[in-house]
Amino acid sequence: MKKIGKQTFIFEKYPYLIGSYSIVGPKEGKGNFAQYFDEVLKDDTYGQKSYEKAERKLFLTAVERAMGSCGLDRDQIDVLLGGDLMNQIISSNFTARQLQLPFLGLFGACSTMAESLIVGSMILDGGFANNVACVTGSHFSSAEKQFRYPLELGTQRPPTSQWTVTGAGCSILSTTKSSIRITHATIGKVVDWDVTDANNMGGAMAPACLETLSTFFQDTNTTPDDYDLILTGDLGKLGSEVLRDLLEYRGYKTSTNYADCGQMMFTNDQKVFQGGSGCGCIATVLNSYVVQRMRLGKLKNVIVVGTGALMSTVSSQQGDSIPGIAHLVVLKAEK
Repeated sequence: MKKIGKQTFIFEKYPYLIGSYSIVGPKEGKGNFAQYFDEVLKDDTYGQKSYEKAERKLFLTAVERAMGSCGLDRDQIDVLLGGDLMNQIISSNFTARQLQLPFLGLFGACSTMAESLIVGSMILDGGFANNVACVTGSHFSSAEKQFRYPLELGTQRPPTSQWTVTGAGCSILSTTKSSIRITHATIGKVVDWDVTDANNMGGAMAPACLETLSTFFQDTNTTPDDYDLILTGDLGKLGSEVLRDLLEYRGYKTSTNYADCGQMMFTNDQKVFQGGSGCGCIATVLNSYVVQRMRLGKLKNVIVVGTGALMSTVSSQQGDSIPGIAHLVVLKAEK
């Protein structure tokens, strides 16, 4: 059995992360991770006629250049795993149409990057493939149009809101050995603490992150101190504070080794309130900052937790509460 404890799985041999790529918009390129991103756009339309088509091009670029980073071509990718925030995950679907790769579409909202890494790891560890591409991303303008208000309205943003990251990231997982390996995964449960404010994503997702992290620590008999970095997806400033308090109440005290992609994405003077969000948030930070630091030996044992709010425009309009999900993977640097 590769399952340990309640919800955690261990990968004894595979997979390795052999390739990665991150591409972001102009605003993200002025944030705290500017020096780590592989590519920063000058224009968030990316030369396209709509923001949705620009998002699609971000996905295509991320996949193709991630393959190029490890010297693979399309014929060597056995499965493409992808998902996004658009209805019917059209950014991923249409990218798969263009790439003509075997494709599995996933939806975990902003947790989709972690979900794709888990599914890809299981496929490789099970002996069903040699190379898997995992991609996800988001676009501020397309997400605003779908989930909130048309940009032309200039609607005032509440102080609990976050800024959807424009960007895409792709990881290439393989049975070919490299310096980074995925060793564990914890599949999260849907958790709902009755948060109904669609502008408070961090508060809605923090309970799910709490459950996944505390379950992982119990399943593996480890503590936060055993890891160089515990990185959550996009809880933002408020959500991160909520998570810290909840973890401490459970007996897990975090120190300087805890960070949140959303909280760190932008600088304080960029006026994004609680920070970044969206599928592209953790996807771009993982495939830039985390991967580069691990390859340099600066990070050796990293927990990555993707968090997602499993809402829709219809559920919000009907007054439903917001279910949260959090998926976890552990990356270790190997010689």
